[in-house]
Amino acid sequence: MQGSFRPEPMKGLRAAVAVPGGWLAGGWKGWCRGVLLTVILAVLAGQIARLPLFSVMGVMVISILLGTLWKTAMDVPADAPAGIAFSSKYLLRTGIVLMGLRLDLQQIWQAGTAVVWIDVIVIAFTLAFMLGLGRLLSVERTLSALIAVGTAVCGAAAIAAVAPLIGARKETTALSVAGIAVLGTAGALAYIIAYPHLGLDPYLYGVLAGSTLHELAHVIAAAAPGGDAGGEAAIVVKLGRVALLMPVALVLGHAFRTSRAGGAGASGAEPGRGNAGGRLSGWRRLPVPWFIFGFLAMSVVKTLGVLPETMVRNLIGLSVFLMSAAMAGLGLGIRFADFRRLGLRAVTAAVAGFAALSGLGFGLIRLFY
Repeated sequence: MQGSFRPEPMKGLRAAVAVPGGWLAGGWKGWCRGVLLTVILAVLAGQIARLPLFSVMGVMVISILLGTLWKTAMDVPADAPAGIAFSSKYLLRTGIVLMGLRLDLQQIWQAGTAVVWIDVIVIAFTLAFMLGLGRLLSVERTLSALIAVGTAVCGAAAIAAVAPLIGARKETTALSVAGIAVLGTAGALAYIIAYPHLGLDPYLYGVLAGSTLHELAHVIAAAAPGGDAGGEAAIVVKLGRVALLMPVALVLGHAFRTSRAGGAGASGAEPGRGNAGGRLSGWRRLPVPWFIFGFLAMSVVKTLGVLPETMVRNLIGLSVFLMSAAMAGLGLGIRFADFRRLGLRAVTAAVAGFAALSGLGFGLIRLFY
């Protein structure tokens, strides 16, 4: 297999974005048809995710797989790409903002400095290791970055948040989410099987799961053998990683934009996808990713407790649903045959990165506890 990833352009989605008033390029009926298709697939994914064998995968992963299945089996209606593109962009960003309601900053602070240090070290190490390994293996640069951030921070949500800031194509984003999902699911199952042999008490096992697994769904599933103590520790540690999503996204966006502006990204960055067209550089001129700051604002709202808990739970559920619809939209842009384009080198980098992260997690537990 080739190590580089060169997907064909999604002509329908690109056309919908490129023309003035592009979201309605196919008319209201086509726009509604596209949005409705992503919503239906998200609803179906939610039902499938309730089944025992599929719950560990998570509803967002199932959504992207359903979208890919639809694209492979029946293709997409000619007038639907505008609505699909709307879901992939705006429903996604709204979902990311509402996802901030999961994060209670005070809870992370109360967990102690050990949790904070573990999360910071885990993210810094994983990003550096996987980006370096991706360069060594000649993996396409944005693909390598998305796999790295999905492994380091919080899976599909992190990939979706970072992708527009580094100029990633929708196909690259979709395949990164799917690849990380498969690896995270396998990792969660491996942790469950290995738990009796790890020699860790439930709390420390929860710390290990929360600091090294990809998605929140993976963390919750893997931590189940540790009971309440393991589950609570895992979620707190994982939310600490989620809290670092905003600075990670800003740093990567700045790095890729500076690289394009200096001409260093000519062979690695994907052309024509950045917000600044390669002309802007520096922190002061970095376009503000409003949805990332919205995520932080919702975290503050959660921490202050100004909303009723019932409303918070409902909004979090809405967040998951909106992001699932967006993932379905991304899946509708690829076929199963496209997964071969991920490349053996990219898969090697993803597996090696997770293996190194798991080893680091054990080491950090011994160091801090």
